[in-house]
Amino acid sequence: MSESAAGPSRAMLEAMSDLWRLRPPGPDNIFAHPAFKRLREVCRDSYSNAGENGPNFALSIALQALGLPCDLQKGTAHLALPIEEAAHRLDEAMRLTHAKRIHLVPLNLAADLPSIAFGPARIGQLTADELRTIVDETRLKRFYPQKAFDAERFSEFHWLIVEEMVKLDQEPEARAVPFLFMDLSQDLGQIEPHKGQFPDIVEEALFFLLLAPWEKWSTMEEVDWRGFRVPWIYTIDSDIFVRLNSPPSPDTLSWQPQIYDDGYGGIIEEERPAELRLKDEVATELPVWDQNHWAKVKQAKESVLFETPITHFLVRAFLAKGVDEFLAHITMIEAALGLHADYKKKCQHKCDRYKRMSPTERIRGRIAGLLDDRCYADKYEGLFNLRCTFLHGRTMTPILTKEQVMARSLARKVVEALIHAAQSGTISSRKDFLDDLLNKGAPLIQPKRQP
Repeated sequence: MSESAAGPSRAMLEAMSDLWRLRPPGPDNIFAHPAFKRLREVCRDSYSNAGENGPNFALSIALQALGLPCDLQKGTAHLALPIEEAAHRLDEAMRLTHAKRIHLVPLNLAADLPSIAFGPARIGQLTADELRTIVDETRLKRFYPQKAFDAERFSEFHWLIVEEMVKLDQEPEARAVPFLFMDLSQDLGQIEPHKGQFPDIVEEALFFLLLAPWEKWSTMEEVDWRGFRVPWIYTIDSDIFVRLNSPPSPDTLSWQPQIYDDGYGGIIEEERPAELRLKDEVATELPVWDQNHWAKVKQAKESVLFETPITHFLVRAFLAKGVDEFLAHITMIEAALGLHADYKKKCQHKCDRYKRMSPTERIRGRIAGLLDDRCYADKYEGLFNLRCTFLHGRTMTPILTKEQVMARSLARKVVEALIHAAQSGTISSRKDFLDDLLNKGAPLIQPKRQP
């Protein structure tokens, strides 16, 4: 992960020693201080990845992360690292080629879930001390002395913890202030079609979890079929040239009052996390989503069957609310089982036996073929009609809970069946696979002839 372990040079130690002697509140402009300038020049001249001018804003952020004494407020002087240790940490940071990012994802409203681990992620509760270690609490306090990370209250929740190693292929300054290195000639307002709300690795972990039958485990479908909600994520980057984000507040999560009799005629009031209660089966069935299952899903997703934005829309549906969730599930099914040729007659093969079938009917046929049951095709038809009623502005009644859950369940079953198909053998062509599904399912959805 590093070039060599030579350690900090004498010049680096001398420049940092001068900076460590500065007393609060420090110089008005740290960038203009002679010791800071010398340190920047040492970095520029001693490290191959330091950039043409050496780190500037990046160096300031790193010094604060290491506890530059003049940056510390009254009562926090103990947070400063000893000069020798700080110099070694800076030298190490200049040599690193990879950094670790930990994404802390609160599972808001989760009940008592079993602990599981898969791929780069794990689910479980964390003690207050574990949380303090993960967020690098001391480093966090150096940046935000007035904003505490309330590890005690956060420890009452379940968490999804996702780790990734990131290649450091940019100079420290570009990692610290990336907007200064943007190509301003590009269209800054352009939309990346499938860019997720969260980092890719987090969305991949959420997609995997969403393959579990949460709607089957739910005891409160009318409130939410999900077993949890994800209101935000908090990312901790081990790269000291990247400024840590302000710590989140546990008040952003869901709490409910609890009232107890203290046994002596008094009443105790306290708060505890609100929960979406799940059926007991979750304790034995969720652990199936383990490392082995992750490997199978990951392999299946490399198949041509997943070259369309299936992951994108399944995760979008989970993160969305109301009608947007419903629409995303229907769109996911279309992304999974639709073809461009469904809408372009001229792209259809001359021997296509189903040219007269509408795009919706073709997807119905593929659903029947994939799940080997016409009932799922009929469910899709009803859901698709609801979708069209909404999109075309026709008068409609509310989408019922059972219809919302049906859309979620059907979308999950389609993905599950595609994963199974991808594991069953090599699929060279997505089009051929979907054509075969239509050949299998079309007879199932044909109207029954009257005797």
